Amino acid sequence: MGEFELIRRYFAAAPCAQAAEGVALGIGDDCALLQPGPGQQLAVSTDTLVAGVHFPDSCDPSLLGQRALAVAASDLAAMGAAPLAFTLAMTLPQADPAWLEAFARGLSQMAEACGLALVGGDTTRGPLCLTLTVFGQVPTGQALTRRGARPGDLLCVGGSLGDGSGALPLVLGQQVAQGEAAEYLLARYWAPQPQLALGQWLRGKASAALDISDGLLADCGHIAAASGLALRIEQDRLPLAPALRALAGSGALDCALSGGDDYRLAFTLPPELLPALLAQWPEAVVIGQAKAGQGVQLIDGQGRHIEPPRAGYQHFGSSGD
Repeated sequence: MGEFELIRRYFAAAPCAQAAEGVALGIGDDCALLQPGPGQQLAVSTDTLVAGVHFPDSCDPSLLGQRALAVAASDLAAMGAAPLAFTLAMTLPQADPAWLEAFARGLSQMAEACGLALVGGDTTRGPLCLTLTVFGQVPTGQALTRRGARPGDLLCVGGSLGDGSGALPLVLGQQVAQGEAAEYLLARYWAPQPQLALGQWLRGKASAALDISDGLLADCGHIAAASGLALRIEQDRLPLAPALRALAGSGALDCALSGGDDYRLAFTLPPELLPALLAQWPEAVVIGQAKAGQGVQLIDGQGRHIEPPRAGYQHFGSSGD
């Protein structure tokens, strides 16, 4: 099967590649043409997933399609952007029809859930690697960034933490488990739901935000550094799902602090806006506060500082930056 036949059969014809609002021209030409609304800025983010690094070589291609797009779309949520479109560049060891059909199906499922249209990309031969670029729009001057947190702001997260990391032993075959707890964690790993609606609601309210991909401690460190202050995290307030506690046991806390793969939003919010947040997003949780100083501080229920076992994941080092 040639490159163009592969694209035509599995991607140009996929549900996620059909006409969509904000797309003036999609697959089929040298470039796609996007049409953001009046007074909107274009938000763009790229993620690369490599077999054996970001996912097991033998994983279900339908689940991989869902996860690959969800991971990329989470960056739009972090900026408060409304989704528009995405491109997909694939390096494939071979053109396997069954694999491609399943991958395209999972990709389309997540694209529909996120409101994203496939508008182009590229294919080539080699070790399995996926690069997705997502495009969104946000009103001019309203994008959420990591810079802007102020002393006294509350540090919040959009829901339970550590689920993706807790699922990893199951994904890698290092742990065998069945039942509702395993199903919950695996769903959180393979099909994380980008918090797009929460991100858009936070426009003009949150002082800083990002999505948690490399671990809570490491990612909160980015907000602290960009905003020039300290973030104090209260360990006892971290939201841990019962499924994570059941399967990870004493390791659940480390999953939440340093495991990564959460794709929840972490954000700072003026205290007076907390009632409105919880009324609209009851699953959101306050886990700490912004203070004068620098870095991320972890404290226990008595206010004593705790030294975490590790900071988080990074590709070219031993700990999060």
